[in-house]
Amino acid sequence: MSPRSKTTFAAVIALIGLCLVSCSKEESAPPSAASKPSVSVVVLQPQDVAITAELPGRTAASLEAEVRPQVGGIVRKRNFKEGSEVKEGDVLYELDPATYQANYDSAVASLQKAEGALPSAQAKVNRYGRLTSNNAVSEQDLEDAKSTLAQAKADVASAKASVETARINLEYTKIRAPISGRVDASTITVGALVTAEQTTALTTIRSLDPINVDVTQSSSNLLNLREAVDSGRLRFSGTNVSVKLKLDNGKDYDRTGTVEFAEATVDQSAGTVKLRAQFPNPDRVVLPGMYVRAVIQEGIAPNSYLVPQRGVSRNTKGEPTARFVTKDNKVEERVLSVDRSIGNNWLVTAGVNEGDRIIVEGSQRTQIGQDADAKEVTIDNATGELKSASIGGSSMIVNVAEAQN
Repeated sequence: MSPRSKTTFAAVIALIGLCLVSCSKEESAPPSAASKPSVSVVVLQPQDVAITAELPGRTAASLEAEVRPQVGGIVRKRNFKEGSEVKEGDVLYELDPATYQANYDSAVASLQKAEGALPSAQAKVNRYGRLTSNNAVSEQDLEDAKSTLAQAKADVASAKASVETARINLEYTKIRAPISGRVDASTITVGALVTAEQTTALTTIRSLDPINVDVTQSSSNLLNLREAVDSGRLRFSGTNVSVKLKLDNGKDYDRTGTVEFAEATVDQSAGTVKLRAQFPNPDRVVLPGMYVRAVIQEGIAPNSYLVPQRGVSRNTKGEPTARFVTKDNKVEERVLSVDRSIGNNWLVTAGVNEGDRIIVEGSQRTQIGQDADAKEVTIDNATGELKSASIGGSSMIVNVAEAQN
């Protein structure tokens, strides 16, 4: 190799060495300070929260009447369409009235006969009364005349009662609706023979507006509710307890009901108390026998905190924890005291204060004590999606259902 080639080779080797040293220095250089993690926070404010209980139940007609004949006879006519609405007093069935009409006519004739004997008996008493004063008629004859008059009056009264009985039996040949409501299918057809007060009902009528909902609540929940009220953690919102309804298909019923009564005894086998709520049902959407869930408002928890569930996790001890951004933008973690779930939130009774900023997104990128860049957001209670925070706000009542197992 020529001297010039050796010089060029040495220069190349030196250049490669400089590159390697430069790369090594770059790799060994300390990293620049990491940027603060960006997190989304929700500012907690106290509010009045409607505490509700979601209870299973069944719907039932507010009124129900089985239609039975009160006299016997052959069904001559049916005047209603099965499944239709009928009104109280409507004639549902007509029985053959011939026998009852004849009995009524006979009773009327007997009444006329009895009334015909009354004037003669009255006139005899009046005449004997005048003659007795002149000693022309004995006192005994007068007493006998008065007795005959009393018997005639009794015959008239008995005949009137017979006429009324015959009239009622004749009227019973028209079987009327005892209540207003929707009529079921008929169990008999035209031409069938029915008997008075038979065990098989001809049809059934159910009143669907309003409609009842019978639900059960555990006795332990009632005791906890009373304890919360006594301690001041819960207060009633009014005398009428409002109820919302979730139908069997998962949809909410668009009308609000009220609790009518609660039984005074506890079912010994199940440890539950029966409650009855009543709902308006003008469109007949709710039918008897449906399985529903009633959302009953138990009371109002004043100055309470709703913490988004997405911002709460569990530590190794199983305790609910959440991370917050302090006033000096440091990340800290706290253990919370959770009472119950309400929609997409937890009702927290301890561990939070007014104005706390809880991290709801990005907490996995943070470390306790680390600085954080907090962006305030709100959460849509219906969808759970994050939204930009709105300015302002005040205490409000949140009507949501408690998910109970």
